[in-house]
Amino acid sequence: MTELLLCPPTYYTVDYEINPWMHIHNKPDRELAESQWTAFYRLLTELKVTVHRIDPKPGLPDMVFTANGGLVFGNKFIVSNFRHAERAKEAPVFASWFKNRGYEVVHLPRDRYFEGEGDALMFGDTLVAGFKFRSDIHSHRYIGEVIGRRVISLELASPNFYHLDTCFCPLNDETAIYYPEAFDSYGREVLKHIIPNLIEVGRKDAMNFCCNAVVSGKNVIMNNCSAELRRRMETLGLNVFQLSFSEFIKAGGSSKCLSLYLKSPHNEP
Repeated sequence: MTELLLCPPTYYTVDYEINPWMHIHNKPDRELAESQWTAFYRLLTELKVTVHRIDPKPGLPDMVFTANGGLVFGNKFIVSNFRHAERAKEAPVFASWFKNRGYEVVHLPRDRYFEGEGDALMFGDTLVAGFKFRSDIHSHRYIGEVIGRRVISLELASPNFYHLDTCFCPLNDETAIYYPEAFDSYGREVLKHIIPNLIEVGRKDAMNFCCNAVVSGKNVIMNNCSAELRRRMETLGLNVFQLSFSEFIKAGGSSKCLSLYLKSPHNEP
C-alpha cells in the first residue's frame, strides 16, 4: 500500500526564480492551482493511496513540493540540505514533522547539498541519484551508508531538468521512463545497463513533465501526455491517469514533485 505526504498549496506562488521554469511575472493562478491540487488529492484517495498532510507555512511557497523535503527509507528520514537560501527554511519544518511521528531524522553534513526524493528514486534495490544543479554527488555516499543500498550517481545535463524526478520515473521492477537529453552520455549508458525496459520520452512529453509522475502499484498519475506515451505504458498493464498540473509547472514541478513517498514497495529495509 502506497502512502504519500502532501502539502496544500495555501501559500504557493512564484516570488523568486531559482530554476528556468520560474518567472516572477508569470505567477500561477491561485484558484486554479488549488483546484488542480484538490483533483490530485481526490484521485489519490479514490485509488486507495493513503495521503498524509503537512501544514503549509507562510513565506515557504515551494513547500507544496514535498518530494524535495527529504528521503524516507523505513523509519529513517534523511532531511534535505537545500542549495538555495529561498528553500532552506523548509528543512526544519519537514524534520520536525517526521520527528514528531517517530522517525529517526538524519542530517547530512552542511556542505553536502541534497534535495530529497527530487534527486533520489529507488529502482528495485538500487537508489538512482541525480546531481549537479541541486544535489551534490558527495552527498550520495552518506545516503548509501544510511539506507544500506547501492547508489548509482547520474549527472544531469539540462537546467530545465534540474532534479532527477523531472526526467526519470521508475514504473516497476523492470521498467522506467526517462528523457535521454536530460543526461550525459555516461548516464544514458548506465540507465540502459541497470534497467531492462527503459522507455524514452520525447521532448514534448518531457517538457510537459510526464516523467514527473506518481506510481502506486499499476496506477500512474501524470500531467497530460501524448497518446503514444500513454499507449506504450498501457501495453505494460499500467493504468494511466492524466490530470493538468499547469500551475505547478510554472514553478518547475508536477505530480511527483507534489508528493513524497512515505511507504512504497521499495523504501522499506
